[in-house]
Formats: sequence, C-alpha cells, structure tokens
Amino acid sequence: MTGANLFETFGCRLNAYETEAMTRLAEDAGVENAIVVNSCAVTAEAVRRSRQRIRRLRRDNPGRKLIVTGCAAQTDPGMYARMPEVDQVLGNAEKLAPGIWREIGKDDGRSPGTSRVQVGDIMECRSTDVGLVDGLGTRSRAYVQIQNGCDHRCTFCIIPFGRGNSRSVPEEFVVSQVAHLVERGYGEVVLTGVDLTAWGMDLSGKPRLGDLVKNVLDRNPELQRLRLSSLDSVEVDSVLLDVIESEPRLMPHLHLSLQSGDNLILKRMKRRHSRDDAVRFCAHVRDRRPDVVFGADIIAGFPTEDQGMFDNSVSLVEECGLTWLHVFPFSARQGTPAARMPQNTGKVINSRARQLRQVAKSRIGMYLDSQVGRREAVLMESARTGRTGGFAEVRLDADAAPGTIIQAAVTGVDGHRLSAHIIQ
Repeated sequence: MTGANLFETFGCRLNAYETEAMTRLAEDAGVENAIVVNSCAVTAEAVRRSRQRIRRLRRDNPGRKLIVTGCAAQTDPGMYARMPEVDQVLGNAEKLAPGIWREIGKDDGRSPGTSRVQVGDIMECRSTDVGLVDGLGTRSRAYVQIQNGCDHRCTFCIIPFGRGNSRSVPEEFVVSQVAHLVERGYGEVVLTGVDLTAWGMDLSGKPRLGDLVKNVLDRNPELQRLRLSSLDSVEVDSVLLDVIESEPRLMPHLHLSLQSGDNLILKRMKRRHSRDDAVRFCAHVRDRRPDVVFGADIIAGFPTEDQGMFDNSVSLVEECGLTWLHVFPFSARQGTPAARMPQNTGKVINSRARQLRQVAKSRIGMYLDSQVGRREAVLMESARTGRTGGFAEVRLDADAAPGTIIQAAVTGVDGHRLSAHIIQ
C-alpha cells in the first residue's frame, strides 16, 4: 500500500522550514508512505516528546517506513537507532541531501528491528542551500532561512552540536527567495536562522545582518512586511539599528536572546552581554523606534541560580520593557558544561518557570490594554484572525481574506488577544 508521506516537526521555525524542504525532496524522489519525524534537542523534554510520538506513530502505522532526523537525531543517533520503531536515522545535513531521498525512494520496504544510520560530522558541514520553500502551510507569512549553525558555546546549549558552525546563505539567494515569495503573494516574510545576527561573518567582505536587511527591503519594494527572528543584542550592528528606525516595513517586534538578568549567571552561561548591556540596548532601540515590542528567551533555574539571581531575571523583564517571553525551565543536556554544574531541584526550576510565566502573562495584559483605541495594520492569518506589527493576535468582527493586510480599529481585549473592527 502506498500513499502520502507524513511529516512531524518538533522545535524551532528553522526545523519547520527544513521540514517543508524535505517534503519537496521526498516528493521529487518518489518517496511514498513514509513517516518523517524532525526532532528537537533543545531540552530533555523535547527529546522525550519525540520518542513518545515515534512510538505512537508506529502503533498507528505498522506498515510504514519511519525516519527520524533533526537535532536530537544528530546529537544522539544511537538512541533513535536502538528504538525498534525506527527504520532510518538521518543527520541534519543528510536530511537535506537529494541523493539520500532518492535512495529512500528506491527502498520502500521496512525491515523490522533494524536501523540504517546516516549521520555525518555536522562540524564539517559548509552548506546552507535548502532550495526555495513556498511558506509553511499558510498564505500569509513565509520564512526564509538565511543562516544555520552557531560559533558560540553557551554552557547550557546543545544546539551547536546539532547544527554545526555558523554558515550564511549568500545575499543574492536570500534576496531572490524573498522576491519569489512576494510573487507568490505572501504579505510577510520572516528571516530565520540559529544565530541570525552572525549572518555574513563567514562570507567574503564580512557583511552584517543590517546590510542584508536593507538590501532585501530595497530590492523588493513590493514586500509589505519583513520580520526578524531571535537576535543576539550584542551583535546588532549600526546599519540594522538605522533600518529599524527608518523602515516601517521592518516590523517593530524584536525577540532577544537574553537568557538571564543576573551578571554572574550570564558569565556562567558564557553569554557575551551583561544585564546593563541588555537594558541599554532596549532603551536605545525604543528611543529610535518608540513602537518597538520586545520578546525574549529567559531560562529559569540555571545551575547555581539562587533566589536573588532569579529575582534579577524577574526585574529585567520590567527594566527592559519585555512583552513576549519564552520561558525555558533549565534542562541539563548531556555533554554541556552546565550539566556538570551544581543543579537546582526540579521543584525549584518549575516554580521559577511558573513565576516567570505569570510575569509574562501580566506584561502581555498590560501591552494589550495599551493597544485599545489604536488603529493597526493587521496581517490576516485566517478569515477572522491576524497579527499586528507588534505580533499581537487580533480577532476581527468581520471576515477578511487571509494574506491581506487590512486596517483595523482596536476596540478591546479578549483574553490573550485584541478585538477589532475593520476600517473600510
């Protein structure tokens, strides 16, 4: 029996982007009836969930070939190879290789209890070309990979061992891919990567992210909206700051990799910024772009973090004026320096994560309340819902075509989102 392939993605937007690329590669190679799980290694919980899902997929699909790839497969291929439910394990480079998919297409059978492992040394990888991707299942917002890998070695992070060293997609490819997506009718494009602000450092002439963003906007005048994924504030260059200030098509929503508000914890994390650096950066950007909305990643319960150190992270939210928080309970990853440091208990970690999430909930409520009465441009994601430039979700009182950008008057707050009516 043959049929459509099933792809499941865990983790970041880059993984989702690469799943879309794999979907096309598998189709072009004639692969049928396969199940592909694109795993995440950022936390132990993400790995646990992927293994749980693999077992469920095998129970529900006894006759289909099951392939596991992604960062968890790259960092621990043997773990997945030992699972009787898994037929094949692919590394992060191999999953985007057309030849691998052609091999899979020639072998549609399943050999129970065996695994074929094709996982190379990701540190030797120099490629970033994953081909054109026509969005991620929505007609409103598309993602463009501009960078992969990371040269930094934060003590808590396993991702460099899953993604390899930093490598940049050449500017011409990025500009042409954005043009392709604009022609396909997308109202918004998001530039994504593992360490976005490292873009260009490995290219001839060492261009910076600001140069790329400026050229993408200048050379695609019909692009209505451009967004950036997570930024490392210490690497933001002067050209990017100028574009943030002067270009309304660059959305005023910046997500920062902050991780902690305590200087000693930041040093133990091997981060390159201090608490004061983060506060100054946010104040400086807000001076230049008053409507900017900040998000941030913060880890709760990092090893050696005591109550006072955690309180510094809580107060950082207020001092930086953060709105959208991604809170990560610390998860020790085997092989990282942080896993060998004195650990907080699970109870302490989870309690601090809950407290940070409550702070985040309060900050979101304050931000949404401040938007009532404003006129906003809303990118429609469905007939009744969309997002503002600051990434607030909006529920409209009438239908509008997904993918269009409409003007709306914000009339109130409905739980976690805004209510609005369309301005004719």
